[in-house]
Amino acid sequence: MPIQPTARIWHNGNLIPWDKAQIHVMSHVVHYGSSVFEGIRCYGQPQGAAVFRLPEHMQRMLDSAKIYRMPLPYSLEQLSSAVVELIEANGIAPCYIRPIAFRGYGEIGVNPRHSPVEVYIANYAWGKYVAGDAADVCVSSWQRSAPNTTPSLAKAGGNYLNSQLIRMEADINGYAEGIALDVNGYLSEGSGENLFVVRNGVLYTTPLANSVLSGITRDSVLTLARHFGIPVVEQALPRELVYIADEVFFTGTAAEVTPIRSVDRITIADGNAGPITQQLADEFFGIANGLRPDRYGWLTPVNVNVEQTVTV
Repeated sequence: MPIQPTARIWHNGNLIPWDKAQIHVMSHVVHYGSSVFEGIRCYGQPQGAAVFRLPEHMQRMLDSAKIYRMPLPYSLEQLSSAVVELIEANGIAPCYIRPIAFRGYGEIGVNPRHSPVEVYIANYAWGKYVAGDAADVCVSSWQRSAPNTTPSLAKAGGNYLNSQLIRMEADINGYAEGIALDVNGYLSEGSGENLFVVRNGVLYTTPLANSVLSGITRDSVLTLARHFGIPVVEQALPRELVYIADEVFFTGTAAEVTPIRSVDRITIADGNAGPITQQLADEFFGIANGLRPDRYGWLTPVNVNVEQTVTV
């Protein structure tokens, strides 16, 4: 998906031209992957636009930076305000928002602590991440890192080298996405999505201990499921459960709520989005697009006019 440039990018407290947002080739992040980042969506509303769960995303970025001993000189409120400022300055909604903090140009060597920390925020138009109404996926030959190697609770740039291998393998073999197992052979997550399974009316998902990112959309879906009275179980799940499931779906900021049609060319039920997946997706998109009550306070309004009609 090509990036569509906008007019401005937020950098260390200032709005700068898109083309001026450049770094030196000897920056620490280029050599060692020393970055933490977020992916956030701003949705069109009937009367404007709103960012979905902005404080939670920015808190996770602060948490990721803390895990990697990366001091960020901005508070949660400052980072959240910067996102709103940028979206309004560029005047683009709906949009995808990419805040990133990284070790910049200073010293070379594995120890990052004497390289300066740079913070950027960009936003741009971006559509559906997984093409089609449902995804055909595979179980990857690449597993997620063990819990005591690279921390999965940190959304760090280096972690996504593993994700790239999962996604490229899936693509080369004709699948839309791959599902990784953890070091013990249990289900973990997709290359950039959390995984949910429905069996006999119960919603299952892998717990954080199975090397999964603490997804904001994952948390949203769990909240909605409990609101609807759907039984929820977080536990280690065997690979074969996806083959005999009634429903399987991905969640994530990019993927949103994406039904899975087949795994390893084994069709899930009749291949269509199941009733629980559909119910959760309808409520998620209804809230995000301002068509259903924001009962959880998930939306941060931004002053941008949205030209297209908002529909679920």
